[in-house]
Amino acid sequence: MHGGHGPRQAGAAAGSQAGRGASIPGRAAALRLAPAEARDYRRRRRARARLDETDMPNPTTIAPKHSAPQHSAPKHPDGLRRCAWCGTDPLYVRYHDEEWGVPLHDDRALFEMLCLEGAQAGLSWITVLRKREGYRRAFDGFDAAKMARYDAARRARLLQDPGIVRNRLKVDAFVTNARAYLDVLEREGSFDRWLWNFAPARPARRPRWRTLADATVATPESDALSRALAKQGFRFVGTTICYAFMQAVGMVDDHQHGCFATRGAARAARRRD
Repeated sequence: MHGGHGPRQAGAAAGSQAGRGASIPGRAAALRLAPAEARDYRRRRRARARLDETDMPNPTTIAPKHSAPQHSAPKHPDGLRRCAWCGTDPLYVRYHDEEWGVPLHDDRALFEMLCLEGAQAGLSWITVLRKREGYRRAFDGFDAAKMARYDAARRARLLQDPGIVRNRLKVDAFVTNARAYLDVLEREGSFDRWLWNFAPARPARRPRWRTLADATVATPESDALSRALAKQGFRFVGTTICYAFMQAVGMVDDHQHGCFATRGAARAARRRD
C-alpha cells in the first residue's frame, strides 16, 4: 500500500508553471476586455455557474463512501472473508490468517519483522514473505549479536545470496539495525516494551476500510515511531514502513471490513465455540 512519486511530481510541475506566470482564466481574462465586454463576460460566467450547479447531483442522493455491502472483504473458496490484499496465494493466506495483526511481544521476532518490513521497501510483501526462510538462514536466525559483527566480507557474501533481496543498502541496514536494536535492548531492557509504547492507547474508533484505496498508510503514532527509530539509528523506518510494521505485529487491528480475522470477529467466533 505504498504510493509512488508521480502525482507529487506532477503537482510540483504544475505549481512551478503557475509560478512562472501561466495565464489564469476568469477575472484576469475579464480585466483585459473593454468595460461592456467585461460585463457581458461576467454575466455569461455567472449563468454558466448556475447551470453547472443545476447539473450537479444532489449530495444527499450520492451513495456515501462506506455504503458498500455489509461484508466487503472478498469471500474465499473455504467460505471465509479475508482482506483483499492477501489474494489467494496459500502462503499469503496462511500469513494473513495466523500472523498478520496478531499481537507480537517477542523481542527477536519484533526485530526480525522490523527488518523484513524495511526489506519490503519498493517491493511487494509477498516477495519478502517468500524469501523469509532465506533471510532467517542468511542472517543467523536474526541473532542481532551475530549480525552486528558482520564485516565487509560477510556482507559481500550476502549480496550473492539468491535467498534474499540482494540490495546493498538493505543488507547494510540489517547490520546497522542489529546494532541499534542491541543499544535499545541494553538501555530499555525490552525491545517489546519500548516499541509498544507507540501503540495507540485506545485504538481509534474509525470505520474499517472497504477498498484498498481507503486503507490507512500512516498515522500520528507511526510518525512518532518512525522518528524514534531513526533517532536510535535504525534505517528503512519511514512512517509507511512503520505503519505496515504496526499492522503486522498487532499494534493496530486493521483488517478489512467483514474480514473473519478482525479481533471482534475472532472474539465472536470463540464465544460461539
